[in-house]
Amino acid sequence: MVDRSRILVVAATARELAPSEGWRTLLCGVGPVEAAISTAATIATERPAAIVHVGIAGARAESRIALGSLIIGTASRYADLSVGPEWAPSEITVDPALLTAVRRATPNALERTIGTSARIGGTRDCDVEAMEGFAVLRAAAHAGIPAIEVRAISNQIEEADRVRWRFNDAFAAIIAATPALVTEVAACVSPHA
Repeated sequence: MVDRSRILVVAATARELAPSEGWRTLLCGVGPVEAAISTAATIATERPAAIVHVGIAGARAESRIALGSLIIGTASRYADLSVGPEWAPSEITVDPALLTAVRRATPNALERTIGTSARIGGTRDCDVEAMEGFAVLRAAAHAGIPAIEVRAISNQIEEADRVRWRFNDAFAAIIAATPALVTEVAACVSPHA
């Protein structure tokens, strides 16, 4: 039996968070600052074996990624800070074992670098954009905890009319995927992590 209780599932909002089936959950809040603070504080008190960050995201129209698609973040890039790597990292590559586990859980998902920006359209060099991923993964990396980001596409980044965004489809897709994500991630982390 896989111990799901050692996995922390992080989401910005309640609508992105599946009801727990034995795993820990964190509503980190919207945006990179809230996500970093909440994740770091939770890591300090709970010390999970791994973190699965879930939520919705936008995709660039030119990427041709369909709304509702699941995206596995192979890396997370921070777009809002333009300093060199000697001052602060701007990209985090995910743990290969977690990537393999998440691929098993979501075999039809696409894989992309997910850009993090506090403003829509802020990640010009990524096909997929969200607001919290880099912050969650950076807090985890700083603490030595493996983490991965999985998103469902709700909108095209360039689409200004939010009526055309497919929030409900994206929420449903990420919630449906979460139990398998947690099971596979829990199976791949060391029992003593």
